[in-house]
Amino acid sequence: MRRNYIREADRALDGAYEEPMSLAEYVDAAFESPSIASHASKYLLEAIESMGTRPVVEEGEERERYRFFDDPHNDGEHAILGNTEVLNGFVDDLRTIAAERGKGEKIIWFDGPTATGKSELKRCLINGLREYSKTPEGRRYTVEWNVANASDTRGLSYGDEGIDDEDDWYESPVQVHPFSVFPPEVRRRLLADMNAELDGHIPVAVDVDLDPFCREAYDYLEEQYRRNGKGDLFSAITDPKHLRVKNYVVDVGRGIGVLHSEDDGSPKERLVGSWMPGMLRELDSRGRKNPQAFSYDGVLSQGNCLLTIVEDATQHSDLLQKLLNVPDERHVKLDKGIGMDIDTQLVIISNPDLDVELDKFADRNGRDPLKALKRRLDRHEFRYLTNLSLETELIRRELTNETEVWDADDYEEIAERIRAPLVLDVRDGRGDVRDRELAPHALEAAALYSVVTRLDAEDVPPGLNLVDKAVLFDRGYLQEGDDRRDIEEFEFGHESDGTHGIPVTYTRDIVADLLHGDRDRHHPELPVERVIMPGDVLDAMADELAETPVFSRAEATEYEGRLASVKSYVFEQQERDVLDALLAEKGVEEETVAEYVEHVYAWAGDEQLETERGPVDPDPLLMKLFETEHLGRFGSGAYVGNEPTDPVKRFRREKVITALNRYAWENRDEEFSVSNVDFSEIPVIKEVLETHDWTDVQRLFEDLDPRQWNDPPANTETAAIKARTIEHMTDHGYSEASAELTSRKVMREVSYKWD
Repeated sequence: MRRNYIREADRALDGAYEEPMSLAEYVDAAFESPSIASHASKYLLEAIESMGTRPVVEEGEERERYRFFDDPHNDGEHAILGNTEVLNGFVDDLRTIAAERGKGEKIIWFDGPTATGKSELKRCLINGLREYSKTPEGRRYTVEWNVANASDTRGLSYGDEGIDDEDDWYESPVQVHPFSVFPPEVRRRLLADMNAELDGHIPVAVDVDLDPFCREAYDYLEEQYRRNGKGDLFSAITDPKHLRVKNYVVDVGRGIGVLHSEDDGSPKERLVGSWMPGMLRELDSRGRKNPQAFSYDGVLSQGNCLLTIVEDATQHSDLLQKLLNVPDERHVKLDKGIGMDIDTQLVIISNPDLDVELDKFADRNGRDPLKALKRRLDRHEFRYLTNLSLETELIRRELTNETEVWDADDYEEIAERIRAPLVLDVRDGRGDVRDRELAPHALEAAALYSVVTRLDAEDVPPGLNLVDKAVLFDRGYLQEGDDRRDIEEFEFGHESDGTHGIPVTYTRDIVADLLHGDRDRHHPELPVERVIMPGDVLDAMADELAETPVFSRAEATEYEGRLASVKSYVFEQQERDVLDALLAEKGVEEETVAEYVEHVYAWAGDEQLETERGPVDPDPLLMKLFETEHLGRFGSGAYVGNEPTDPVKRFRREKVITALNRYAWENRDEEFSVSNVDFSEIPVIKEVLETHDWTDVQRLFEDLDPRQWNDPPANTETAAIKARTIEHMTDHGYSEASAELTSRKVMREVSYKWD
């Protein structure tokens, strides 16, 4: 049954808007829910905090990330990937500004190279504030006036005559705060009483007067009722027949002002708007400029009461100096004699070329005319992503319409997404739509290479390389067997990490060219479908470096030199997949591992061990068989009969027993026994369950010949093993073609050293 989209749209709007209320009703509502009266920086802070946080790992450190920046209301379409520490710094600044503890004169500046998420930040802010303003706690209000029913019929308008009563209502063109209607001394007492009930929360601060448009209405009504001898003057002016408070949904032009790079005009036009001479002639201005004849379409007017964004600030560097008085004085002039108070959070966005513009007079030392501007800029630097998982997610987003934000409970789930394949429908030159597969690890390879080019090599410790640093940044540790090295053991400076390197747009274009390139150019022997392998992606990325103007010759040479370690890492991942498939049917049951560990524990204690399965006496033969057949670490010569020699004893004590003791200590708050241990979480045991090597393959498959893998003779062990391997790989994310190509590559490398 088709959904009723008209009814759904009605419900959506009904939930976003309310009937207008009187000023007194608004005051009562604000005391009940102070967030609806929040000033700009406080409101922006509340919108961000309203969506909560989630833990993430970036640059190897666990951080709390505000979900607001994942663009949840828009299904993640404009989520800002990474840069969590920068965004958290932005929120900290908002908190300081909102509480009026400092930085109130600052203009928040987001700087960074192209393709680092700055444009996503703008869209994310707009989306998030729009949706928050539709919630009960995020309602935003302004005032509208009707002076047509006063004694004089002169209307408040932009020159149009009213047709009926509803048409006589005119909203503040700059979203003025309803509290601005009150005289300053009354407003101060009102806010003091309201803030006294906030119990330590950031107080509401509204220190703005009516905008010129609304002041025109207020003054006119005041004049009419004063002339008529009205006693309760303020009550008459703000009577519901003249003034009402209405809510509005925040959007560009209504609480959010955005100045785009292509916008032009004089500084005043871009900031607040312009006079309309034709309107001045129509309105009864009595020899002066009438504020009703002002357009109010400048960025500050549109962003009043919330957020002002200057996009691509380098194009508006002349305007930045004109903005200096806004955060200081919170006031801007329409004309020499007419000005208005502004409550807005200023944010400017630029590429690094603004740095050049700001420093053009730096050699003048104390006489730098831009010094005052630079002092007011509070810089937050966006950088290229240095997390493998985030870069992989970003590349997928660039190639597909996927918008889901990768949020998982453990890293293994993220790891599966990193190495996953991607199949896309691509239209070829003949107009036919065909499948194109980016094989498993292809996107991982592209992302890893991009990340490696962005990392500083100077602080990589001996024995590690940039790939190891990238792995540390992504998951927070390096693991080799039961040897785990956490990132806290290393000292990374981070000064230049992410400031340069291959941007995602370059990677996206390279992969897109491969997807749309000549069919079967790389693998004509596989007619099933076009498969793009990790090596294809890496080679194409490296080949184009020298021809791309965005990279200097020095950068291209440096990045080419970092390719080998990435290829080596990706091959190791492919090799692991093939080994897992080869030995899938030879894996060790967890129950068998548990039984071995119990016997080792009993052996170490030299006594019978009580377990859930009953008493266990150490069985030398059982332990020997497990260590020789499953571990493959020791031959029969490491035993005297079934009794272990010193190397075997050391292994049991230092690897197995030490791991158990460490597990017992880490879980000391729980009752510990060897029977309730999760063996899969102990590194040395996990290695037994998950790690294979070629000695295992040689031991188990004596007649396997890797040199025959491409086309094995029928009815041979090689043919049978290959069939099982390809089948297992296709059950775990590979297509038949990508499994064939990957296994061929791995076996070709192995065959050189097989004998």
